[in-house]
Amino acid sequence: MFAVIKTGGKQYKVAANDVITIERLEAEAGDVVAFDHVLMLGGETVTIGSPTVAGATVAAEVVEQARGPKVISFKKRRRQNSKRKKGHRQDLTIVRITEILTGGKKPSGAKAAKPAAVAAAAAGAVAAASAGAADQSNLSLIAGIGPTIEKKLRGAGITTWSQIAAWSEADIAKWDEELALRGRATREEWVEQAKELLAGKPPRAKADQAELASGKDY
Repeated sequence: MFAVIKTGGKQYKVAANDVITIERLEAEAGDVVAFDHVLMLGGETVTIGSPTVAGATVAAEVVEQARGPKVISFKKRRRQNSKRKKGHRQDLTIVRITEILTGGKKPSGAKAAKPAAVAAAAAGAVAAASAGAADQSNLSLIAGIGPTIEKKLRGAGITTWSQIAAWSEADIAKWDEELALRGRATREEWVEQAKELLAGKPPRAKADQAELASGKDY
């Protein structure tokens, strides 16, 4: 059974145990949230809402609060000696779908079994919290990981330096094939870079060194 829900102005097709990234919700990791805007239910029969399906609710568990890839906005006005550069990272929430309910039923609060990738992400988040001030979730500080690749990694549940630092050669080969990295992880030494960041060393790129020192996103 699947459902189409609406949250944060976007629509998502979900099923039990799916992990999705949505616009930021006011909730803590481990909280159970309910989505009442269910636009469609599918399975043996299909029910289309008008605009929502009456009595349908989708329950989910908050895995972690995260941030999206860095986006740079640069504006320059010719011959006006005017230019402006801004950076932005969208606040996001990663949730795991636990139940699809009908007939006005309320969420039971039960948590779904964690897939291996999500369990690793949760472990990485705990490690990041205990590591101190460094933001382990900022994957873009690893040279070679841009917005597109960072999105792929987060979609696979890889959200911290600790997870990348723990990769074995088999892990690298696995992610290289699944995420179409084309050998970049080995060529650009992501594992070594992640270990350096965890050890407190500055990022290899000068621009990233400046970002880490200022504590701001450029």
